[in-house]
Amino acid sequence: MSSRERRQAGAFYLFISPWLLGFVFLSIVPLLVGLFISFSNYDGLNLMTTKWVGLRNYTRALGDTETQYALQRTALWTMLNVPLWLGISFGLALLMNQNVRGRGVFRTIFYLPSAVPVVATVWIWKIFLDKNYGLVNGLLGLAQPGTALPWLTDYALQSLTAISLWTGLGSGMVIFLAGLQGIPTELDEAARIDGANAFQVWRHVTLPLMTPVLFFQLVLAIISSMQAFVVPMLISPGVGNLSNLPPRGVYLYMIHAFQQIFVFRRFGYGIAMLWLLFILVIALTFLVFRTQRYWVYYETEIEEKKA
Repeated sequence: MSSRERRQAGAFYLFISPWLLGFVFLSIVPLLVGLFISFSNYDGLNLMTTKWVGLRNYTRALGDTETQYALQRTALWTMLNVPLWLGISFGLALLMNQNVRGRGVFRTIFYLPSAVPVVATVWIWKIFLDKNYGLVNGLLGLAQPGTALPWLTDYALQSLTAISLWTGLGSGMVIFLAGLQGIPTELDEAARIDGANAFQVWRHVTLPLMTPVLFFQLVLAIISSMQAFVVPMLISPGVGNLSNLPPRGVYLYMIHAFQQIFVFRRFGYGIAMLWLLFILVIALTFLVFRTQRYWVYYETEIEEKKA
């Protein structure tokens, strides 16, 4: 290696060193420490009484009925939230991609909820969904006097879905819009010249070319839904007290792990739960990746096959 190449290599490592050090000490090292703790009975305070327990935390988590319940609620929430979010945000992107007057204003309006801090968002929705004084029950009371639905308790899962959709549709719409604007207009024009109507153009031109974006959004949505924590935790009646649990309808996996770690001080057990969730998310992501060959259309692959 010449002196010039050595200088270039030294400059390269110098410039990436802040990120590299941060990645190693803020990501890799904590992950390894957490993996070690998951095989122990560490309580977060006393290292002198810490013992190696092997796979006991993992087997205990797999057999714990509360853990199974939290995982079931998380799976239900994921199956409810992901399709709705994908469908509505894609529909909004299709609408906002039309050449209509003032579409920039409408895009901004739809995106604004994504820019609101999540804590403020949840508190606003809690005011709207309050059983006694909420705006939603007030509007329902106009049609049915005396309506007082417990949105934050008995219908907590539906409320969580509404809040998450309201906050996440804007960001999803922007990514879908970017994909739609990357579709060549010549393809739409050619399909219409061949006699295709608007639905046929969407079905046979727009949708196939959008499948890579849909695949990307699907993977991110699954990962995000499986790790949902902040919004369901803030729905809890007493947010300031860590021991207060959210309604059972939104008692998700991450909340159960949080309770085990920071309330009951079972650090080893709670971190073992997080590693099990990590393995589950990796497995789900792998399954989604395996299915892409059946429904994701990559134009470059088709061109390579033709060549």
